Amino acid sequence: MTAVLIVALVTGALLFGIGLYGALSQTNLVMIMMGVELILAGALVNLVAFWRFLHPHVYAGQMFVLIIMTVMALEMAVGFGIAVARFRSRGSVEMEEARDLNG
Repeated sequence: MTAVLIVALVTGALLFGIGLYGALSQTNLVMIMMGVELILAGALVNLVAFWRFLHPHVYAGQMFVLIIMTVMALEMAVGFGIAVARFRSRGSVEMEEARDLNG
């Protein structure tokens, strides 16, 4: 394995670990969404690193990552929309207070 691959894999693992900690330790909806985004970013960094290492002349992996990043942006837009609606109706985006949500 080359040094560049190892650096990319360590970076992806660090992003994944920080995101996992952030998603599991926070109670604020916005912070949880940020943690999920870091988890996905770490997974994408590892995907690109392996794709570049195994198939350096095929660009399909890069296009796949761009599509996943677009889906991540859409997910954040929907999540922030839910957070704004929750804040307007209840005055808080804390997940502990969201247990009383009904249909």
